[in-house]
Amino acid sequence: MYYDFFGFREPPFSIAPDPRYLYLSERHKETLAHLMYGVQGQGGFIVITGEVGTGKTTVSRCFIENVPDNVDIALILNPRLSARELLSSICDELEIPHGIGASIKELVDLINQDLLKAHAAGRHKVLMIDEAQNLSADVLEQLRLLTNLETAEKKLLQIVLLGQPELQQMLALPELRQLNQRVTARYHLDAIGKAELPAYLRYRLSVAGVRGDIFSSGAVQKLFRESQGIPRLINLISDRALLGAYAEGEHEITAAHIRHAAKEVRGNQVGRKSAQSRQGIRKSRYLVLVASVLLAVIGTASLVKRWPFPTAISVDEGVSAPVTGIIEREGSDTLPEQPGQLTSVELPAVAEPEARDALATFSFSDQTLNLSDAFRSLFNVWGQVYSPAEFPVACDFAPEVGLGCLERQGSRTSLEFLNRPAILLLQDGEGNRGYAVLRRLKGDRAEIVLSGGTRELSFASIEPFWFGQYRVFWRLPEYQTGDNFYGNGYGEQLWIGARMMELADKIGKSDSESARVKRMSADEQVRWYQERKGLKVDGIAGAMTIIQMNNDLDVSVPRLVPSALSGQG
Repeated sequence: MYYDFFGFREPPFSIAPDPRYLYLSERHKETLAHLMYGVQGQGGFIVITGEVGTGKTTVSRCFIENVPDNVDIALILNPRLSARELLSSICDELEIPHGIGASIKELVDLINQDLLKAHAAGRHKVLMIDEAQNLSADVLEQLRLLTNLETAEKKLLQIVLLGQPELQQMLALPELRQLNQRVTARYHLDAIGKAELPAYLRYRLSVAGVRGDIFSSGAVQKLFRESQGIPRLINLISDRALLGAYAEGEHEITAAHIRHAAKEVRGNQVGRKSAQSRQGIRKSRYLVLVASVLLAVIGTASLVKRWPFPTAISVDEGVSAPVTGIIEREGSDTLPEQPGQLTSVELPAVAEPEARDALATFSFSDQTLNLSDAFRSLFNVWGQVYSPAEFPVACDFAPEVGLGCLERQGSRTSLEFLNRPAILLLQDGEGNRGYAVLRRLKGDRAEIVLSGGTRELSFASIEPFWFGQYRVFWRLPEYQTGDNFYGNGYGEQLWIGARMMELADKIGKSDSESARVKRMSADEQVRWYQERKGLKVDGIAGAMTIIQMNNDLDVSVPRLVPSALSGQG
């Protein structure tokens, strides 16, 4: 009833789990990152816990809307089921036909068959169970048995358990130790911090159609005290406060509005709880102060003895100097064209070298490609068909197939560092220019696409004609291609967060460093990774950073150098 009075399109503080209203605090970002990271893992269990009203269900809805396209979600909202009822519900969610009176064994067999078919089709099945603290130990054990189906590389079913803190206590039971050992990622979702509350309120108001602050600073402080940062309580109290202000004809929410609203939402418990809290704070203030000082002293002494001081991060030999000195130009076709008309021609077939005992040498005359055919060949390496007539500028076509263009000036070391097939600009002593596609590089052996086909040549024989200019393609992240919309404007942070968690486990120097990186913000994680890889440390996930992330995560893309030699994964 107060929507028109304040100018809202819809209620800004509804407690419905609408992903549009999900304000991604640092804690919520970490939770989503754990889910995104876990769903790309090797199966098993992901456990997300949090107090009542902290936003677990809303986060899960956001996750469901933004999972990769090859993921199928089965969502169970009512976990108070027997083992057979739960298996039947899973079959319903996965659209697996089954008889009404099917036994547990029959249901498990049907689920296993469906998982095998999905794996063969390149799909990944995820089972999400909300309010999982209500599951019995017997049902949890049955879920564990479902994850026994696996290939040599991964388990075929990922199970996500969302529940209140007592879920962790359940998993710690001795009879569930096998399940607990299969948890690959776990996270506890805390309440919103006091410093984040103003941004939380502004975000929800803006989604509802109002920009600006209608909560006074005193109201915000009072709201945090009454809600303790629990999103559900924030929403309930704020909604009541708006109604109260509307009844008084006030357009600003004051501390008095919040106080009255909190009493309505929580009843007389507010006064008693606040009085008890104040009394407890007064009694324990000095004890807390003394304990804090003691803990600080003990912690400092422990760190001095056990925690290694940070040292300068070394960079792989031969990598840092060439890379940091290279000029980067993204997204434009600035390589000069070879004189002559760019006509559509058939790419030459791959010609196997006849003699491998002695590598052939490169001769500039009549061997180079024009730029159009060079791009066609490079797209072909990535499994794409490029038509110059339809897209005269090749780098306009690249994003259509999920690729980015990167032009750089560097050396052979630069090429190996990027580890992607490349178009090389070549020039002879008379100023004639042409192009060649460097497909593979191993020692001095270079697999090169020229006008006569693909040949294996000595790279040393090419270098006199190459002055360092090259072009490569790289795989764009999903949040840039539209293939996988992460929502709420936080796509980059979620994508990076999920992959940085995997990288922290993979290249972190210790378990403590891995845990520390996972707690960082997305910007801090990128800086950590850039420093580790010898890249420009700016906290921006640009082409160079994402290329190296894909290298370290063994993303399936064309590589220039065999991984054993490149050291890039």
